[in-house]
Amino acid sequence: MTGALRGVVALDGPSGTGKTTVARKLAQRLGAGYLDTGAMYRMVTLAVLRAGVDPADADAVARLADNADFAIGTSPDRPEIRLAGEDVAADIRGPEVTKAVSPVSAVPHVRELLVARQRQIIDDVVGHRGGIVVEGRDIGTVVTPDSPLKVFLTASADVRASRRSTQDTAAGRKSSVADALASVERRDHLDSTRTASPLRAADDAVHVDTSELSIDQVIVALSELASHRGLLAGCKEEVVR
Repeated sequence: MTGALRGVVALDGPSGTGKTTVARKLAQRLGAGYLDTGAMYRMVTLAVLRAGVDPADADAVARLADNADFAIGTSPDRPEIRLAGEDVAADIRGPEVTKAVSPVSAVPHVRELLVARQRQIIDDVVGHRGGIVVEGRDIGTVVTPDSPLKVFLTASADVRASRRSTQDTAAGRKSSVADALASVERRDHLDSTRTASPLRAADDAVHVDTSELSIDQVIVALSELASHRGLLAGCKEEVVR
């Protein structure tokens, strides 16, 4: 039987690795909070686009980020994503935001602002709930470098593109595997070469390749890792079956 999570699980990796689904389901399984840091950058990006600001104008983006009114929930069952009080969970996944989120995320002031907010949210959830699963691209390296369990999810570019295309199609967004592959490769390059908090695995992260694994298999593997690290209350040495 799985115990309740105590502490922070840092889950990093590029898009299309199943990171969001895995993080939410793992948080549900372990009775923990959940934070999608990528959604925070997407909300700021949506605010930038709605304000007519050029995503490449770092100064203008930074000023807008300072005043952006957004809120994000930490329940893995229904994580609220609101911009100026409006539910924008679907809007932040659109192609316009996906295309612009990398340059917005690369603005140092935006990262400084959001990392501070992410750390506060994590502290609050751990204080009240005991544990949280946090997903993003710099969680183990920047946001929570002292996390007792850091995981870096990977998958081949072709697999990730196929998953992204399927996800977009299911959400009613026009997509093809070729377009998704181009988007994935472009995002990988931008995220891994940016100056501020580039995408990379923490030195002590556990690498998990999800290319040939189902979501359930990944969840079991991560639950076992948490158990072995002594992060599950009531089953410190138990291996989750």
